[in-house]
Amino acid sequence: MTEYDALIQTIALTMGVAWASGINLYAAVAMLGLGGTLGYVDLPPTLEVVQDPLVILAAGFMYCVEFMADKTPGVDTGWDAIHTFIRIPAGAALAAGAVGDVTPALAIAAGLVGGGVTAATHATKAGSRVLINTSPEPFSNWAASFAEDLAVFAGLWAALQHPVVFLAVLAVFLLLLCWLLPRLWRGVRLVLRKVGGWLGLTGTDDRDRHARELDRLTRSGVLSETEAAAARARLKSA
Repeated sequence: MTEYDALIQTIALTMGVAWASGINLYAAVAMLGLGGTLGYVDLPPTLEVVQDPLVILAAGFMYCVEFMADKTPGVDTGWDAIHTFIRIPAGAALAAGAVGDVTPALAIAAGLVGGGVTAATHATKAGSRVLINTSPEPFSNWAASFAEDLAVFAGLWAALQHPVVFLAVLAVFLLLLCWLLPRLWRGVRLVLRKVGGWLGLTGTDDRDRHARELDRLTRSGVLSETEAAAARARLKSA
């Protein structure tokens, strides 16, 4: 293996474990541990700890727990909220370990970048689940959960076997997140506001109240349709 190939493979592994940890940390650890133990993956010495049978058993057990929690509407959101404090630091630690035996500065840099990638994928997963949970049927949760599990396994396999392809797809994915995350956040805020209103924890949304008032004024003839449309546009952009 040339020095260039080794560098690309190291970068792909570092970003791969960080990306996968934000979606399903336990699946990522279990896959790396089993792959290293069975000889399918040549892990750097700083990451060989995941090959320990105790780590593999713990990751496998927690993956089974997450497999069930992740497919139950409402429970999956609570699980994601708790794992904000688990996935992100674990993803940063795995990314720092994936770069191998390097200087402390480089390991810290890898951990910072890896933690950022983990945070982005975790936020996408958690935010999308909040929106999916507004659907009354459970099948969308199951489909999303199975798709996430498959994405973790396929993504890590690609990072190990086809690092250039993985890095190209990851770059497109991260660019897409720059567009998607603000929209997810607006949707999550709307859902939380609605839930807070049902529980009596928040007051009536000002925009909803103003929109109803505009409808009333339009029906009563105080505002014309043109004036009401312009007012709705201003309200929407506010």
